[in-house]
Amino acid sequence: MDTPFVYNDYVTGRYFIGRTMECTIMGNLLKAGEHVSVYEPPKTGKMSVIRQTLYNLRNGGVQFMVSFVDMMNVRTLEEFLIKYGTAVMKSAASTPEEYSEIVRKYLGGTHFVFDVVRYTTCGEVVSLNWNPDEADVDSMLMLPQRIAQDRQLPFIVVFKEFQNLMNAAEYEMVFKVMELQMRARDRSNLCNAAYVMSGSMVNAMKYIFEEKRWFYRQVNHVALQPVDTKEIIEHVVKGFLNGMGKSFDRNLAMGACELFKSNLWYMNHLAAICDSLSKGFVTESMMTDALNSMISVHEPRFTSIVNDLTDHQLSLLKAVLDGVVKFSASDVIEKYKLNSSANVRRVKDALKKKEVLTFNEKDEPVILDPLFEYWISNIYFA
Repeated sequence: MDTPFVYNDYVTGRYFIGRTMECTIMGNLLKAGEHVSVYEPPKTGKMSVIRQTLYNLRNGGVQFMVSFVDMMNVRTLEEFLIKYGTAVMKSAASTPEEYSEIVRKYLGGTHFVFDVVRYTTCGEVVSLNWNPDEADVDSMLMLPQRIAQDRQLPFIVVFKEFQNLMNAAEYEMVFKVMELQMRARDRSNLCNAAYVMSGSMVNAMKYIFEEKRWFYRQVNHVALQPVDTKEIIEHVVKGFLNGMGKSFDRNLAMGACELFKSNLWYMNHLAAICDSLSKGFVTESMMTDALNSMISVHEPRFTSIVNDLTDHQLSLLKAVLDGVVKFSASDVIEKYKLNSSANVRRVKDALKKKEVLTFNEKDEPVILDPLFEYWISNIYFA
């Protein structure tokens, strides 16, 4: 069913709203062969922006190859290299003979092989016949660059959940090899490989790019700004009116935007449920029922989050909800039973590691999930 309220997939084309500036910036960087990083909380539109950017480039006549490396379940170096090689090679070739030739031509002298049995049974285009070493990593990471130069066509590699590479014990070696290759390439040649490093674990990505400063001055960060509230309201109201012939009050849409802090994924989910509950127009009680339905879906996840928190971590989270920004003040420590300023630092680090909170450039706390913020404030602590 064609619906404007898509929440189960990325969005491009006519239902993509907002973020024009981000798409333009990313598109210009990729056209110039530059590397890009994007890190925002889950379901905030990262992949939609990336896909829309690629869509815009194609419509603008830009030719390129692209591969998507999904690193959601990467735990080891071997898993990363095989996923990476398989994604890159499937974008450049389509038959077993072509895969075998790519391995022979570009990965000769390494521990990578084309295994017909592995390809037939599990679709693995490239396999390892021994534990990988640094030379293997270097050759594999150079693969899209070499293909791009041979074919005189830019190659864009999109990493999904890039931060998961840190699950591999050898991740620092991989980062060093990446950095060396980034510095060594000829920037005047536009037929290069460009990385888009996308991740939804915000603090882990900040650790890579901001704290440890890996890829410093080699990767350009594109921050996603909140979609304008007016655009979201128009999207919801017109979606109901044009798509279903129904009425959705603008004030109700405004209230939902405030609750979800303009998170389009949650807004689309809410609108889709309201559509299923309504016949001619959406009432406030229908929207409340839709919100309760969403909470019932997400409550097990939220409960799991709070069950994993210590008393001190919950206390600091309560302080955040109360509007506190300076947690080391003596009155705050006493009121929320945080023990000491040293303990406050430990608790903040723990909440960052668990991806519950992040801190902006002013060191002010931000709860990463707006629906979780609503739930813990209005249901858990209530």
